[in-house]
Amino acid sequence: MLYPKITSAEIFENYTLLVHFSNHQARKYNCEKLLEKMIFSSLKNYAFFKNFQLDPSGSGIIWNDEIDISEYEIWINGIEL
Repeated sequence: MLYPKITSAEIFENYTLLVHFSNHQARKYNCEKLLEKMIFSSLKNYAFFKNFQLDPSGSGIIWNDEIDISEYEIWINGIEL
């Protein structure tokens, strides 16, 4: 199954992102649960967390070469608005 692509994202509150998709729907995605995992530990630095980018293909949110979240993860586990 293909999932809609991410068209934009912004900080909603604290470690929660508001993510807009190509099908004109949006999801809130709380990243706090990720902070428990070693690979995402850099996101505990809130200044670093706020400095994300969208993957140019719309397939995820990227912080650096090692830290990203896919559109699938956000679509499936985000809260629909």
